[in-house]
Amino acid sequence: MKNPTLATLKAFIRKNEANLFIRVKSKFDGMTDGTEFLQSPKFTPASEHKTEWDESCKEHTLGFQGLWLVKQSRDYITAINEDGFIGFHVYNCCGSCDVAIKA
Repeated sequence: MKNPTLATLKAFIRKNEANLFIRVKSKFDGMTDGTEFLQSPKFTPASEHKTEWDESCKEHTLGFQGLWLVKQSRDYITAINEDGFIGFHVYNCCGSCDVAIKA
């Protein structure tokens, strides 16, 4: 399988939006000026992460809190198949999360 790209991730989200789950593993914390790992991250329905960002932010979040895309080839995307979920792990300087559907 080829390495997943941003286009692969966007297509996966578009195709599976009704059944999507997100697990935020780490996020940027301005107090420490770095990413902080969350204790016991869990998959939650993407509907709980849905936001109404303005258009400038939606480009980087695809409309979901916890998912932040830096773009310009600085997002590292890998396929995952774990804990009964299939999807993608996204990692960058702003944090990391898993976007998946139930297997």
